[in-house]
Amino acid sequence: MIVVMRPTATQEEVEGVRRAVEEHGLEAFLSVGEERTVIGVVGSDIERVSHLGTLPGVEQVIRISSPYKLASIQHQPERTRVRANGVELGIGQELVVIAGPCAVESREQLMETARTVKREGARILRGGAFKPRTSPYSFQGLGLPALKLLDEAHQEFGLPVISEVVDPADVPIFEEHIDILQVGARNMHNFVLLKAVGQSRRPVLLKRGLSATIEEWLLAAEYVLSAGNPNVILCERGIRTFETATRNTLDLSAVPVLRSRTHLPIVVDPSHGTGHRALVGPMALAGAAVGADGLIIEVHPDPANARSDGDQSLGFEEFGALMDELRRLQFVRSTDAVPQATAVPIATDGIDDVRDRIDDLDARLAEMVQERASLALEVQRRRDPDAHGHDVRRERALLERAATGTTGPMTPAELTMVFDALLRASRAVQRRHSRAADRGKPDRAEPGRAAVSGSGR
Repeated sequence: MIVVMRPTATQEEVEGVRRAVEEHGLEAFLSVGEERTVIGVVGSDIERVSHLGTLPGVEQVIRISSPYKLASIQHQPERTRVRANGVELGIGQELVVIAGPCAVESREQLMETARTVKREGARILRGGAFKPRTSPYSFQGLGLPALKLLDEAHQEFGLPVISEVVDPADVPIFEEHIDILQVGARNMHNFVLLKAVGQSRRPVLLKRGLSATIEEWLLAAEYVLSAGNPNVILCERGIRTFETATRNTLDLSAVPVLRSRTHLPIVVDPSHGTGHRALVGPMALAGAAVGADGLIIEVHPDPANARSDGDQSLGFEEFGALMDELRRLQFVRSTDAVPQATAVPIATDGIDDVRDRIDDLDARLAEMVQERASLALEVQRRRDPDAHGHDVRRERALLERAATGTTGPMTPAELTMVFDALLRASRAVQRRHSRAADRGKPDRAEPGRAAVSGSGR
């Protein structure tokens, strides 16, 4: 049941409704919005408080037919925004990318990955410390030392960190080192664990179970919410079907379905959803296009030798290329009108003479492209080493100038393709040189350099 208070309702009237609910042995959950307060009533035999609509300050009482109350959009029409150490995830915010290794294997591996994903634009660092694996002989994670390494990476690079908790008894130690608690697919129905993270002060990312329906998934979220933790993020990571071409079937239709049923933020995991490195990029773009609030992607410095899920982990170059595509999806506008191309007169020379001119132009173009790449590297050397690598607004302006500022036989779309390829090549050069420079850098901050502060822990 949902009790909607009038915009003019006083705090005393709100408290009167809450007391009436609790006097009948039910629970009252307050959601205070900008205009009005909504009270969710949870418990058995809700009809005992059917009279709430007659109390002062009450505008209407809504009976919810869905079995999940607190997770329902009727309970809270305003979308939830979850904040984790300075990063906000939810409707109206930019797409948040969570990236990092499936499992923390070593300090060097984690620091190298954290440095790279931050530079490419990831907002949150992921890394497994305790790994529930299908086989008892597979790598199970480093445990507590990995949590300490994740905390160290946070201090060094300023990224909030997320890791999976598998034992309710470990929640307190996770709270000391981790910003977001992850409940994995295998534990979606571990109700003891759900209640434990529900009592935590940390946000919770809840992955969909291997064969869970959306209603079962939302009921699992209800366990966390009803235990007192309102900061729940849902993660679509694929479900088990009869299909064997992919590790799981990534159910992207779940995103708009959830949008119509719940106020909670939604993240898509294309790594576990497909199980194949080549499919991660396309499905990540599809997840962003369908309206996900975030993506969680596995990244490893050497996927071929990863101790966990190397087949679905992106290398640094692949992750950088994906981030470029995500930025293009968000910032580069398409040209609405395509002006007619104007023919440029060409002298009526013989075909061999024309081809000689083309060869001459090609040679000059190659020199100009090399000169541009050298200038791009000079920009790389002069900017902040932790910057993600390029100025999106400048690139957008370049593409728009290319599409509208010249005349000739090429259409604006064709010119955009040429300059887009040039930009991609320049970024690849920058990344290659940056990686070479990183190999000569120490992982730890240099003496006298302060670590990133403001962890809030």
